[in-house]
Amino acid sequence: MSVQQIDAKMLSRMFFAGAKNLESKKEWINELNVFPVPDGDTGTNMTMTIMSAAREVSALGDDVDMNAVCKAISSGSLRGARGNSGVILSQLLRGFTKRIKEEEILTIPVLVEALDKAVETAYKAVMKPKEGTILTVARGAADKAKALAADGVGDDMEAFLAGVIEHARYVLSQTPEMLPVLKQAGVVDSGGQGLVEVLAGALDAYLGKEIDFSVQAPTVQAAGNGTRQNLEEETEIKFGYCTEFIIMLNKTFNIKMEMDFKAYLESIGDSIVCVADEDIVKVHVHTNDPGLAIQKALKYGALSNMKIDNMRLEHQEKLFKMSQKESAAPKESQAAQEAAKAGPPKDFGFIAVSVGDGIHEIFRSLGVDYIIEGGQTMNPSTADILEAVEKVNAKTVFILPNNKNIILAANQAAELTTEKDLFVIPTRTIPQGITAVINFMPELSADENEENMIREIKNVSTGEVTYAVRDTVIDDKEIKKGDYMGIGDQGILAVGGDMGSVAKDTISGMMGEESELISIYYGSDVKEEEAEAFRGQVAESYPDCDIELQYGGQPIYYYIVSVE
Repeated sequence: MSVQQIDAKMLSRMFFAGAKNLESKKEWINELNVFPVPDGDTGTNMTMTIMSAAREVSALGDDVDMNAVCKAISSGSLRGARGNSGVILSQLLRGFTKRIKEEEILTIPVLVEALDKAVETAYKAVMKPKEGTILTVARGAADKAKALAADGVGDDMEAFLAGVIEHARYVLSQTPEMLPVLKQAGVVDSGGQGLVEVLAGALDAYLGKEIDFSVQAPTVQAAGNGTRQNLEEETEIKFGYCTEFIIMLNKTFNIKMEMDFKAYLESIGDSIVCVADEDIVKVHVHTNDPGLAIQKALKYGALSNMKIDNMRLEHQEKLFKMSQKESAAPKESQAAQEAAKAGPPKDFGFIAVSVGDGIHEIFRSLGVDYIIEGGQTMNPSTADILEAVEKVNAKTVFILPNNKNIILAANQAAELTTEKDLFVIPTRTIPQGITAVINFMPELSADENEENMIREIKNVSTGEVTYAVRDTVIDDKEIKKGDYMGIGDQGILAVGGDMGSVAKDTISGMMGEESELISIYYGSDVKEEEAEAFRGQVAESYPDCDIELQYGGQPIYYYIVSVE
């Protein structure tokens, strides 16, 4: 029988180990994606979500209590949540920590209640929970915990934890029986697999296995158009001092105060990170006058963990890359941002998640105020969306996620915002987002516009042409690695070795008796003359429809097509 207690320090070690185990398996989990597309991202999303929380816990140091650890886990995961799987994971962590935060030692009865609270919280966050997913695996673990406690496992924590995880693995193995699409693809649920890896890593730490508990800052990914820039690549250092500290708050630090403090930091430097919880604020800024940042921070409370580095003298070091990712709401030009902030706020503003320079320009031309670089290949986090909301100078902001895997993160951002009215229009594709903003009418109220846009996007069918990265069978269609695939709103529409034929078959599968408009957005890997020729072929096939061709510039997807 194990004699180890789960106190705050042990909980931190178990959480780090769970995060590291997930991180080590993320590429494998990505490959469990049902559709064999080259942008499976469940493992990446869950890893970035939990690592955001791990960095928050790491910043607390070794002398911590349960409440502080729980707040760091909850706050870090909520702000860092990416994709549906990441948001659900953050809600599981939120519910779990809510139950245990007042405890000094975690007993088996407390863990039973905490697991139950985790499942309850996560299920509430999903409008239409689907069984055979991470939710099912989490519920199976919670149910097993209750059964073990009722069966008299006693104080044997090791047996309890091992039994819960063993059952979680069993439930995971049964997910293909609950979701036929998983069974046909020959995979288990990727989100459920990610959760099992977190639990398994936590158990390893409890058992005292040798684990690397270091938490690395995320590497910075440059995106097209320079939207996410790696400032460390600049040869000339504009601001010379890397300044870090933690504010121990002596007053309430609400959303408005947080945004105002960020704005001040931006006025004296760059590379800003300002992550707030109930009792502390973690700050990072590159500036030429650290004293200004410190003086401003002292208005909110006492400072600790202060650190100032002269970057000009230590130019070879990669200083605090975490800042570039945690403040990763993609940045448009400084001039454009300042122009957007100038003057009185507008009644309405728009934020769109977009990918591809052509798609960006289309949204801008339609009046979208802020573009978040992202989409299927890089889901923006809740923190990214909150940062974008702060930069839009409008009383009411409409958010267009334009991807089904971003809607939950957008909803989570809306729940965390109190200074503005946020409306998440549940656009699942780029064409739906374009349709939504086209149908916005400034003379209507926000509620009326929300209703109108949601009604109009239901009339849009979307298809995407990409390629397969593995052999599989989906919707009774045999797919070989390297095949072209046409993916519609409800599944695979076409498969084959010729991209043009697959694209035409995709459109054919989308057409209805009342279809009037076909819009084609060609990607970065398609030449203009090829796209023009394709448009001509579509026009010949559907002479009664209007055919629009526009450059999208999106990666991975050769064509994005909509039919209305």
